[in-house]
Amino acid sequence: MKKRIGGAVHTMTLEKQFEQEMIGIYMTAKRECGYNAIRFLQLISAKGGLVAAKQLISKPGGADGFTTLWECGRLDLSVEAHVLNPKYLELFTEAERQLCRERLQEFGYTL
Repeated sequence: MKKRIGGAVHTMTLEKQFEQEMIGIYMTAKRECGYNAIRFLQLISAKGGLVAAKQLISKPGGADGFTTLWECGRLDLSVEAHVLNPKYLELFTEAERQLCRERLQEFGYTL
């Protein structure tokens, strides 16, 4: 059983790890796909990686960046793919994870 303080520290650390991965998405997409997702980076800076991810995945039809990554053959760099990483299970609801699963499958990404 986690101590309340320990759990809070763990969650914050996990959120920071997730945020760092979101920044990594930006850097890799720019380097490998020529996709300069400056608004994505600004959203992370303004709201944090977790809030930014939740906002992007809840957007009807998905974010424009998802399509760009699909065209580049790099859906592994999508926010949706990162949401489904088992180490971030506690950061997202099952409904959010299901939405990501369905969006990725719709575009032919194998989980």
